[in-house]
Amino acid sequence: MSATTQRGRGQRGTGASLALHATLLAASAVAVFPVLWIVFISLGPDSAWQQPGQVIHHLGLSNYRFVLLHSGFPHWMLNSVIVAGATMVLGVFIAASAGYAISRMRFPGHRQLMWVFLVTQMFPVAVLIVPLYNLMARLDLLDSYLGLVLVYCTIAVPFCAWMLKGYFDTIPREIDEAGRMDGLSPFGTFWRLILPLARPGLAVTAFYSFLTAWGEVAYSSQFMKTHYTLAAGLPTYASSIRANWGAMTAGSVLIAIPAAVVFLLVQRHLVTGLTAGGTKG
Repeated sequence: MSATTQRGRGQRGTGASLALHATLLAASAVAVFPVLWIVFISLGPDSAWQQPGQVIHHLGLSNYRFVLLHSGFPHWMLNSVIVAGATMVLGVFIAASAGYAISRMRFPGHRQLMWVFLVTQMFPVAVLIVPLYNLMARLDLLDSYLGLVLVYCTIAVPFCAWMLKGYFDTIPREIDEAGRMDGLSPFGTFWRLILPLARPGLAVTAFYSFLTAWGEVAYSSQFMKTHYTLAAGLPTYASSIRANWGAMTAGSVLIAIPAAVVFLLVQRHLVTGLTAGGTKG
């Protein structure tokens, strides 16, 4: 009997396992190296990006002190937290309401509405930025938190509504009927019964909405003139003549921390939220 037939179904040979682990290690190194390199450069002097060997002899936190104490970084961080947090809350609420309505209710155009959500994702930022700018100028929303939050919701809500509609489809309709029999209104059924069951899906969409607002550059740099967010403020460390690479790398590391915290908070629900639609009957 050959070695192939002696192995059980789904079992890999020694050579295949070594090749798989080597490939995974190489892919992990490629993914992690840029992050570690930025952290390494941020701990050295301003010229460390040209001479990385200087970092070992001048290891310190001077770039972080400059960013936190002698620049507008804390103010940009506060603006980003406000905008990203508001986008996450408002975007998830609107997307959940739309996804639930399309999943449970039959009204004229409910199928076309989902396709409209999909089509809006196909327009590039360069096409949308001018009409959005004109619209916000007419509504006096330029350089305001509310205006930027509404713009980011136009990006996050369509994708989140698609995802949550699929998740709501996996929740039995009998739960809705039980809620109605207990005297709950349609919104009460949605709020008190359906949303708690959809927490994994909500966690995924909340994480996506937060990242949409946290790292976006084009809209924030055009629509915000005094209330800079992190993505718009970080380029101010560079001019047409000289760039402060030490401050830019330190700022990049600090920007990643809140996003990592949000990821850790919703990590428990991420896998369930991404796979539940394919496993529930």
